[in-house]
Amino acid sequence: MRAVVTRVLSASVTVPRPNATGHDTTKTQGPGDDRAGTDEAAGEVVGRIDRPGLLALIGATHTDTPETARAMAAKLHELRILPGEVSCATTGAPLLVVSQFTLYARTDKGRRPSWDLAAPRERAEPLVAEVVDELRRRGAPVATGRFGATMRVASVNDGPFTVLLEL
Repeated sequence: MRAVVTRVLSASVTVPRPNATGHDTTKTQGPGDDRAGTDEAAGEVVGRIDRPGLLALIGATHTDTPETARAMAAKLHELRILPGEVSCATTGAPLLVVSQFTLYARTDKGRRPSWDLAAPRERAEPLVAEVVDELRRRGAPVATGRFGATMRVASVNDGPFTVLLEL
């Protein structure tokens, strides 16, 4: 399991609203629309943290297990990368967890990424859910994206401070 973890001042995940043709409605927003450029104009906000915390993009591979997911949750919760070298566990800082299979892209051959190292949806979805569930069991305030959806992730990075975790 991999995670790209960024210290943020705030972050949100929006799922674009499709129009009648199935296309993203944000392409039709114009300057006359008072919602243009807002989360409401972009679609449904499915997850948001409005105070300093962590944004964690999570990818699962074929060999990951529920134990791996729980270990990742523990690592995220106890990782001391917030200002003052403290963790979400000690401060109660929120986490926004977003699934991202592209973390397992193979780019060593050719110009097109291969996704064969990423776990298939039926395996990855419960693993990412287990990360979220374990964080909540530990008392962490957690917001999430929507598994498998096209999402827009917005964040205000703090630092910037980003680390890669791999278990």
